[in-house]
Order: sequence, then C-alpha cells, then structure tokens
Amino acid sequence: MSTRFLEDAGLTKNEAKVYSALIDLGPSRAGLLTRKTGIHRRNVYDAIEMLIQKGLVSYIKENNVRLYSAVSPTRFIEILKEKETNLASIIPEMEKKMSFAAEKKQTNFFRGKQAIKSIFDDQIKEGKEILIIGACPFAKDIVKYYFPRYDNERKRKKIKVKALFTSKADCKIPLSEVKYLPKEMDSPSATNIYGNKVAIILWTEEPVAILIDQKEIADSYRSYFELLWKTAKN
Repeated sequence: MSTRFLEDAGLTKNEAKVYSALIDLGPSRAGLLTRKTGIHRRNVYDAIEMLIQKGLVSYIKENNVRLYSAVSPTRFIEILKEKETNLASIIPEMEKKMSFAAEKKQTNFFRGKQAIKSIFDDQIKEGKEILIIGACPFAKDIVKYYFPRYDNERKRKKIKVKALFTSKADCKIPLSEVKYLPKEMDSPSATNIYGNKVAIILWTEEPVAILIDQKEIADSYRSYFELLWKTAKN
C-alpha cells in the first residue's frame, strides 16, 4: 500500500510506513515492524508512540511483550474533522490580526518630482476631501503640466479642496474654498490631509515629502486645520 496518501493525511514518512506495515501484518511486535519497514528500531518506537497519541495505533501485552495493532483507517476522517474544527475556531482571531496588519500604520518618504506625483495620484484614488495647510501657489511651476490633469480628475470624481494660503495666488483651483493665513506663517512646506493620511511636502526644486498613514494623526491635523480655518480670512 502506498504511504503517500497517509503522509498527505498528516503522518510523517516513518509513521506512514509503520501504520501501513501494521495494516499488512496485523498485531505485531516492534522487532517485526523494524524488519518489515527497514526503519531503525528506535525510530520505530518513536513512530509508534506518535501513532498511539494520534489514536491510530493501540496495543496489548502478551507475556509482558507489547503487540501493536492499527486502528481502523476511518480514524483519519475523525482526525481531519478535528483539525477542521480546531482551525475553524482560530480563523476569526487570525482574520482579525490579518485585518489589523492590513490597517497598520505606515510612514513613507518621497523624493523628486515624479515621486511627489504619486501622493496626488493617491489623493485621487482616495476620493475624499483634501485639506491643505500652507498651500504653495508655485507648486504648479515645480511639477509642470501635472496639475491640470490632476484637477480634471478631481472634478470628475467631485473631490473638493479647502486650502489655506499665506498670500494671494494668481490661480484658480476648481472645486475649492480658499482662505488666507498671516504672511508670518509663510513656509515652503505644505500639509495635505485626506482620508486617514497626512502628506507633508517641502516644495523646492527637488521636492521631498513624508506621507503618514495613521487615522489618529490625520484626525489631529484635521482638527488643527479647522481651527486655522475659523481664524483665516477670505
């Protein structure tokens, strides 16, 4: 009898050989199993012990000598059912951990014009209102030809923007509300808040950015934005 199916059912190679030998031989001593399987005697005893624990082998004593017997192969069905039940009991906890891992907090660093574009692409993908603190009016000059397409995508998905500038900007931003902060708050950096993410962008000729994906931080920045929005001027 092939032992491959027994191994597929969860037995080790030695366990499968010993069990198969007991099916063929009937009640047997360990010595006979050693000769039949070609497995070292010590390893035969180890395999038998594991098979007993799995409920696949039983024994009786005759003249103080153990005779081992294979339990009905239907026991494999019971073992598989037990494994299925045990696995089913831990799956909810595993799924919970998996979900938590999928939502784990992330911080990514971006450098260069092309890399910065991926943040704005992510805003389109997110599809939620975008809040900007310290909006940079010359960002469109740093990443030329990109923002018209970006704004078209925003309009198509009806993604609104609320922006806080520190100086009057000669540009029209579709689907936006704009207010102005004191010039003392002027900075080459801008903070974009959207969904559960915060992007802090340093708008220089070679822009850099940090994107933080964490709900608590995004909520904190959103509250800060709303406070500034109330005091900002039209």
